[in-house]
Amino acid sequence: MTATRAGRFSSLYMCCLAASILLCGTPSEGEGQSLATDDPVLRAIWEQATDGSQLEPLAQTLLDSLGPRLTGSPGMERAQDWAVRTLQNWGVDARLEEYGTWEGWERGTSHIDLVAPRARSLEGRLLAWSPGTGGRPVEGEVTYLPDLESAAAWQAFLGTVSGKWVMLSFPQPTCRSDEQWVEFQLEGSGLRMAQARQEASQRWTRNLQVAAAGGRTADVHAALETAGAAGIITSDWPGSTGTTRVFDADNRGTPTFELSCEDYGLVYRLAANDQHPVVRLTAEAENLGEVPVFNVIGEIRGRELPNEYVMLSAHYDSWDGSSGATDNGTGSVLMLEVMRILSVVYPNPRRTLLIGLWSGEEQGLNGSRAFTEDHPEIIDGLQVLWNQDNGTGRIERMSAHGFVEASGSIARWLAQAPAEVTGDIDLDFPGSPGGGGSDYASFVCWGTPGFNLSGLSWDYSNYTWHSNRDTYDKVVFDDLRNNAVLTASLAFLAAEDPQRVSRRQRTVIAGRGGGPGQWPTCRPAQRNSPNGEPRP
Repeated sequence: MTATRAGRFSSLYMCCLAASILLCGTPSEGEGQSLATDDPVLRAIWEQATDGSQLEPLAQTLLDSLGPRLTGSPGMERAQDWAVRTLQNWGVDARLEEYGTWEGWERGTSHIDLVAPRARSLEGRLLAWSPGTGGRPVEGEVTYLPDLESAAAWQAFLGTVSGKWVMLSFPQPTCRSDEQWVEFQLEGSGLRMAQARQEASQRWTRNLQVAAAGGRTADVHAALETAGAAGIITSDWPGSTGTTRVFDADNRGTPTFELSCEDYGLVYRLAANDQHPVVRLTAEAENLGEVPVFNVIGEIRGRELPNEYVMLSAHYDSWDGSSGATDNGTGSVLMLEVMRILSVVYPNPRRTLLIGLWSGEEQGLNGSRAFTEDHPEIIDGLQVLWNQDNGTGRIERMSAHGFVEASGSIARWLAQAPAEVTGDIDLDFPGSPGGGGSDYASFVCWGTPGFNLSGLSWDYSNYTWHSNRDTYDKVVFDDLRNNAVLTASLAFLAAEDPQRVSRRQRTVIAGRGGGPGQWPTCRPAQRNSPNGEPRP
C-alpha cells in the first residue's frame, strides 16, 4: 500500500470509528445517566464507574506486571497477594482461603530454534507443567506420526524415535482463515482445500487412534517418552486467526512445547520432504510438587442482614500461554472495580457483600466448588450471585437458570439501573441449561440463585480464549465501564431489596435435540492434583 493510499485509508478508518463511537451508548466520562428513580447511590455508582474508574490501572498491573495466573504457580500466588492487599486498601475485609493443593509449576525463559536445514527462531512455548531442559540446549531431529495400519506399525515407529522431537498435532495445510478462502478464492479452490484438509485430518486422527490402542492421547505421549523421544511438539490452531491454544502437557519426564500454526507447518514440511529438520529447545521450568491453593475472598459486612449475601464472582486463574486478559482477567478486574465502587458509595450495605476470585476454574471449577462445600451458611443465606467469565464485551444476556420467580427480582432491579447499560440486555427466563462451564454452576447446582453476566463476543471464542494472544491490548475499557455500572447497580439493588430472591427452580426442561435436559449438578471439588495425570 502506498503512503498516499495508506493515509486515505487511515483517515477513512478514523472517521468511521469516530462515527461509531458517537452512535454507541456506552458510558463515558462526563455523561449523565437515565435513572427511573433519583437514587443517590445509583447516581454515585455511575460517577465512580466513569469519572473515577480504576479499571485501566487495575488491568495493567494484573495483566502486564503480574501476568499469567496458572493454578499452583508462583504467578498465581503473587496475583492473589496483590488482590488481597488491593481490597484491604479499600477497606474491604479480604483474605486468602485455602481449599486444597495442586501441582506447582513455574515457567522460566525459553527459546525454540530451527537449526537445520537453515536457521530460524520459532514462535512457541512450553506447555504448562512440562519439564524444561534445565536451561541447557537440547537438539534433536524432528519426526512425525506416520500412517499406521496396525499396532505393529506403531511399535515399529517407536523404535525410531530415540533422541527425536515427535510432532503429534495435525499439520494444517493452510493457516489462512476460512473467511479469506471464501472471499478471495478462485472458483472451487476453497472447496478443494477444505476437502483435502478434512481428509488429511481424518487420516491423522485415525493414526492417533491406532497409536492409543483404545486408550488416551496421554498414553501415546507416555509411550514416546518411554521409547526415548527427546520430547513432543504440538500445535492447537482454532482455524480462523493467528493464535494458538496453549494448555498443559501430559509428559513429566521430557518437554512438550507448542509451535504457531505457521512454524509447525514449516517444520512438518521439512520433515515430510526428507530435509531433516533439527530443532533446539532451551527452556527453564520447575515442578514445585504439591503446593497449597487458595481463593481470594473479600467481605463488607451487612448492617441489618449480615447473614444474607450478595456475591460477586469471577475465576482468577488462567492458562499461561499469555496473560489471561479476557479469560478471565477482565471478569476479575470487573469484580474488583465493583467492590471498590461499592466500598466508596455503599460502605454500610443492608446485606453482606462478598467477592470471590476463584482458583482452579480451568481444572474443573475446583475453587468455587470447594467454597460452596465449605460454606453451607453462605449457600443458605445467598440472595444472589453475579458471575462474569466470557471476555471483555459489554453484558448483553442474563439467564435465570430455571429460577422461575427470580425473573421478577431481576426485572425490578434492571428497571432501576441506568437505561444506558440495560437497554440491550436479553433476559432469558426461565432460562436453559447453558452448560455449566463457569463458576456460577457451583452455586446453581445447590439451588441458589447464581447468574452469569454474558457479554458480547469480541472474537472471544476464536481469538483470545486460552490463546497466546490474550493480552492487555484486547481489553475494551468502555465495555468494562458499562459492565461496572451495571454490576455495581445490580449488587446494590439486590443488597437493599426487602424481598429474598425466590429459589423455586423449574425441574422439567428441554435439552439439546428436544430431549430432556438438566441444570448443572454438584460434583465434589477436586482438592488435590492427580499427580502427573492430564488435567480434567
